[in-house]
Amino acid sequence: MVSVERLALDDRLRIGVLVPSSNTVMENDLHKALPKSQYTVHTARMHLVETTSAAERKMIEEFAPTAAEQLGTLYPHLLVFGCTSAGSLGGPSYDREICQRLGEFAGCPGIGVISSVAEALNRRGLRRLAVLTPYVEELTDSVGQSLKGQGFEIMAAHGMGIDVNFELAQPSPAEIVAFAKESLNEVEADGVFVSCTNFRAFEALPLLEEELSLPVVTSNSAVLEAVELFASRARPDSRSPVAPSSWP
Repeated sequence: MVSVERLALDDRLRIGVLVPSSNTVMENDLHKALPKSQYTVHTARMHLVETTSAAERKMIEEFAPTAAEQLGTLYPHLLVFGCTSAGSLGGPSYDREICQRLGEFAGCPGIGVISSVAEALNRRGLRRLAVLTPYVEELTDSVGQSLKGQGFEIMAAHGMGIDVNFELAQPSPAEIVAFAKESLNEVEADGVFVSCTNFRAFEALPLLEEELSLPVVTSNSAVLEAVELFASRARPDSRSPVAPSSWP
């Protein structure tokens, strides 16, 4: 049993994040957007080289539990499973099941990306979606099917075809915007979801919305919203809830 004194280091919420080992983007986005006066962000890495369903399943089964258990030693208030496509592999409920199990290893609630995305889309009232990813077709289809299983209509789904996880971070924000404009020409949708925590879509988000004239949700923007909603409701160790911040 962990004492209240040991948990209450200060007034900030400790956010544990599980990222694929080759991810170079998600941590930067979270550190940039979450105020350091309200949050501390702590990561553990799950080995992943190839961006394929087989490699991601191995990551979940072999590497994620140990990484979550390691994060548990800092007594996080919330655990984030930071891989969108991996959370989509087993249908609509798979992400939540993974996060519940990993949260048990870490000793705190767990949330996933694809579930956070669905909640962000629902808050905006978006039903007819265009999906953009850096992935190969297999994983692009998996993300689309997961969202379809949660009640969304997928009007188009396009991926860049990258199958090395480290290289998902290579396209610049400008290149992401160009890919979106080319892929979604004449596609009729209510909004756009840009997938992948290792894709620089959060940086591109304002320009994507401007160029596409549509609301856009990205993997990392959805996680940020979910973290801030958790913070607004949380009362860890009898502390007052942390007010959501306003990231750009």
